[in-house]
Amino acid sequence: MGIPSQEAVNEFLALMEEVDEPLKRTFQNIHQGYPTDTLVRFLKARDWNVPKAHKMLMNCLNWRVQNAIDIILEKPIPTDRYRAVRDSQLLGMSGYSREGLPVFAIGVGLSTFDKASVHCYVQSHIQINEFRDRVILPSATKKHGRYIGTCIKVLDMTGLKLSALSQIKLLTIISTIDDLNYPEKTNTYYIVNVPYVFSACWKVVKPLLQERTRRKVQVLAGCGRDELLKIMDYGSLPHFCTREGSGSSHYSESGSDNCFSSDHPFHRELYNYIKQQAAISESVELIKQGSFHVDLPEPAAEGTEIARTIESQLHSLDNLKISDDSD
Repeated sequence: MGIPSQEAVNEFLALMEEVDEPLKRTFQNIHQGYPTDTLVRFLKARDWNVPKAHKMLMNCLNWRVQNAIDIILEKPIPTDRYRAVRDSQLLGMSGYSREGLPVFAIGVGLSTFDKASVHCYVQSHIQINEFRDRVILPSATKKHGRYIGTCIKVLDMTGLKLSALSQIKLLTIISTIDDLNYPEKTNTYYIVNVPYVFSACWKVVKPLLQERTRRKVQVLAGCGRDELLKIMDYGSLPHFCTREGSGSSHYSESGSDNCFSSDHPFHRELYNYIKQQAAISESVELIKQGSFHVDLPEPAAEGTEIARTIESQLHSLDNLKISDDSD
């Protein structure tokens, strides 16, 4: 394991001076004026081992160039398809913590991922990542007068069922993209509205997670409202945390209140931004042919092991349920 030090950062900075121009350009889109803080993220992700962190960043930069990630915010998903994605991949931004960190909400239990192609879901997910890193976080940094490079995520487990097994492959692809290309972007994961099926899976998955990841995860009681109000105002709470039993059902909330809805201010701002960028680059004609395809990564060893463990646990619970039903 490496040692966290200024020496490691300086060594990494020196290595970055030697990269080719296309990689330097895409690195600028990543660091947004804060290269040292960005290198520290990659160092943390590789336990401060400079050669491993450098290899990880080089792989990330090459992935960005090969998949044209720098222009992904110029590629709007057609409106009807975008609404289908938003209805089935429940993800949005509800506000900010008192420290200025963006609060992202994820409806894990009720996301079905069954209304669009895998590439469409991946494109949308990367666009939200890029919008967060190139627009949301720089704006927060400017507003608070200090670097803000991470966010808070609130995961709603309402509706999580054994049928979630069918979604594990896509979720593993998305989490692998995040792990390899957007490391250390989440300050804390708050998990709320936890059913038994999650508790059973968490018990076997938790030991498989790296220590730095385990430290970031907090499983809260009920909807988590009281704990979350210690770090954010009521107006920034995700809609499923505003009252006990509210859950993330997107049919019970108006579009302006439900941060998963394509009519929520965050998603309107995001979609309008992408359309504006498309108009500026005059690339609108290109996207009429279909969604923007990104090479899908092979899941990392840790992610594969976690996925297998979850599958095994869900199968065990399913078998137990069948056995109970037959008694």
